[in-house]
Amino acid sequence: MKVPTIGESIAEVTLSQWLKEDGAYVELDESICEFESDKATLEFPAEAAGKLIHVAAEGDDLEIGALVARIDTSVSKSNAADTGSKEKSVPTTVEPTAPTTTDTDKQSYASGHPSPAAAKILKESNVPATTVQGTGRDGRITKEDAQKAAQAKNNAPAPKTPAAPVPTPNLPSVEAFSRETSRKKMSRMRRTIAKRLVSAKNETAMLTTFNEIDLSAVMAMRKKYQERFVEKYGVKLGFMSLFSKACAIALMEKPNVNARLDGNELVYHDYVDISIAISTPTGLVVPPVKNIESLNFAEIENKIKELSGKARNGELTLEEMTGGTFTITNGGIFGSLLSTPILNQPQSAILGMHNIVQRPVAVNGNVEIRPMMYVALSYDHRVIDGSTSVTFLVRLKQLLEDPMGMLLDL
Repeated sequence: MKVPTIGESIAEVTLSQWLKEDGAYVELDESICEFESDKATLEFPAEAAGKLIHVAAEGDDLEIGALVARIDTSVSKSNAADTGSKEKSVPTTVEPTAPTTTDTDKQSYASGHPSPAAAKILKESNVPATTVQGTGRDGRITKEDAQKAAQAKNNAPAPKTPAAPVPTPNLPSVEAFSRETSRKKMSRMRRTIAKRLVSAKNETAMLTTFNEIDLSAVMAMRKKYQERFVEKYGVKLGFMSLFSKACAIALMEKPNVNARLDGNELVYHDYVDISIAISTPTGLVVPPVKNIESLNFAEIENKIKELSGKARNGELTLEEMTGGTFTITNGGIFGSLLSTPILNQPQSAILGMHNIVQRPVAVNGNVEIRPMMYVALSYDHRVIDGSTSVTFLVRLKQLLEDPMGMLLDL
């Protein structure tokens, strides 16, 4: 079993985890392990039935064609099970021996027994007979023995009540503060993300410009039409479809923001493929929604929902991960108020959405509380001029503050 060819641009994968144990019997096409590539996680099926023998270990980086495992096809399913029996131990039974009694263990009946007078004194004084040493014949407790025991009890000091323990403050000891460290190998996806982020920082002339958008009209529109929208399309009208559609309109009007640099040439696109940043347990992925300029809001929402579900389940294909002419990332879902997003190469621009906050703003000379969002556009200054970046955000602001104009293509 060798690492198969996964894609033209993928030369190495990481064995993220074994799905079948070493020595287990596997069926044909049964998944035996998972590979993590730069773009996705893939399951590796068995090419034959038999006993699985691990060769590579979890966490190993493997080139295409590297040996992963072997399958012993001569082993049948019944022989693969462990048929060895362990010898059972037989408990040894030890017969109990009866206790023996000797004459030296016998004592006289009078030993330790009080006389009638002594018994009366001990009872009145509440002194147990077992605590009194008899001095009479054969150890009998006499009247005098009982009187002495009663007197000794009366003269004995009263037992002291132990003082309640003084509570000590619950201060952490030196040992309570951990100084341990641990190391964990970065996943292949995390390493790829890190490499591309550093490349974007070092190889582009990146700048960020900001603006703010009053979302009162957008929120009013969503409130008015949400129920009917869900009833007709089976999905909610969210902010992402509205922002994506507004960006598509602005990008078609400002083609430089939708372009990319290839050597000494600028590549322009007559379509808009917007990559949507999706947070997953293994890292951030940015699958694109293609031809947004030609889709309606319901189609955009359904496509984003589909890609998000696949991304979080590790089911995105390489085709679904490639492409994109522009990126939108929404840090507002985590509470971010303002940020400077980093470029998703080879794209030339990325829009950062942020948290919606009720803030006082001046409206026609009056102070009103409005739902406001800061937006940030990071861009490659080699491709996009400062004036173009600013006018792009101004156009985006205009479209979202008057969404009916966007719907009417005004």
